[in-house]
Amino acid sequence: MKNLVKVERARLNLTQSELAEKLQVSRQTIHAIEKNKFNPSVTLAIKMAKLFKLTVEDLFTIDEDS
Repeated sequence: MKNLVKVERARLNLTQSELAEKLQVSRQTIHAIEKNKFNPSVTLAIKMAKLFKLTVEDLFTIDEDS
């Protein structure tokens, strides 16, 4: 799965730590999501999309090669 988390975080001028605090997760979780090493839970994906004012589908896309 691909995502725009890093792009959207930068757009809001947030550090990984600041985003993690807003979402009540660790900075390592944000890092792993941005590097496509971890897929968030549905709940976390929805929270992220709401924070970025996007749909979950716009924030996360399925990589057809996977």
